[in-house]
Amino acid sequence: MKKQFIAVFIASFILFGAFYGILANTIFKNDTVVATDPDPVETPGGEEEPAEDEKNDILFLLMGVDAQDVTQSKGTRTDTMMLTSVDLDTGKISILSIPRDTRTTVQGRQDKINAAHAYGGAEYSVEVVGNLLDIDLEYFVKVDYQIVQDVVNAIGGVTVEVPFNMRYSDPTAEPPLNINIDKGVQTLDGKNAHDFLRFRHNNAMTVGYPDGDVGRTRTQQYFMKELVKQTIKPRNLLKLPKLVETYFDNVETNIPVGVMLKGALAANKIDVESMETDTLPGSGSYIGGISYYIHDGALSEEVVRNMFGNYLVD
Repeated sequence: MKKQFIAVFIASFILFGAFYGILANTIFKNDTVVATDPDPVETPGGEEEPAEDEKNDILFLLMGVDAQDVTQSKGTRTDTMMLTSVDLDTGKISILSIPRDTRTTVQGRQDKINAAHAYGGAEYSVEVVGNLLDIDLEYFVKVDYQIVQDVVNAIGGVTVEVPFNMRYSDPTAEPPLNINIDKGVQTLDGKNAHDFLRFRHNNAMTVGYPDGDVGRTRTQQYFMKELVKQTIKPRNLLKLPKLVETYFDNVETNIPVGVMLKGALAANKIDVESMETDTLPGSGSYIGGISYYIHDGALSEEVVRNMFGNYLVD
């Protein structure tokens, strides 16, 4: 039983709540969830057959929003965008981070990709990312940073290596930012974990990631792996119900229950250490005095084909 709890929780946490409905409804509330095929195919004898060419994986856009409450995030920009797939046969997870400053078409003009959510919400962000990468993208999982703080506090902190002193203050931010984290191995509480993920540069612009948003994205990927590994330690098993409750408060998704159930069934195949991560290839550039991330079309196409080839638009 413990092994099942750990396996399902790994899957749910990696997806930041994509499977939260299954966990909450079937494990902790003892309700029954039955997966159904919305478009069954009947044989001449009246028996049903599964539809042909059904993909046995899940592809979705994971978004973190600049909001204290995911249900009140209308009009805000996304702070994090990660294209994520889970192979339900092998348990392989692939994550492609898309820098927030990526220049692309938004509302008919060139803008930063993180503005898509401010204009049209999660559904429009999915459309913009799909057009940028030329992929068939339908699902999203949207979270706010409160989920990170709640989970980190629940497990008593997460230990990471901070690459440099992080100092930043912005009293006008909502909520106000006051980042003060020392370089080196640190055990971060919820507030400092939030700040660790949000940090870009200090006020004087003298210390920060040498490669800008790409470095910040790499830090977020590193933090995700460390948090998952440290959360599934045996001492945290009794905290699982509280952690699942956090998903209800801080996660919004359009992934159908039937699809989530399929994902939960593949949870015991997932290996955090073998998670495949990459960042959309490109480099920073100033255009009209505005800082953008210009993706490399040819290299991006190669990366997307290797990671999500079966979702490319014909």
